[in-house]
Amino acid sequence: MKFSRSVFLSVSQVAWLTGMSEANVCRAVRVGTLPVVRLRGRVLVPACAVAELTDSRNGGESQ
Repeated sequence: MKFSRSVFLSVSQVAWLTGMSEANVCRAVRVGTLPVVRLRGRVLVPACAVAELTDSRNGGESQ
């Protein structure tokens, strides 16, 4: 999945999209599985990182 401009998602949005709990998303951020950008006190996850995470969880099936 490619993006023409940077798109960032909140932890709760990542949890909803991936079916993970917010605690598991925070854990993935803490251990470095998901990269984050901190902007004005918010933790934001790049959408491309979420796409890579879901692709790897699905066995690498991308179109």
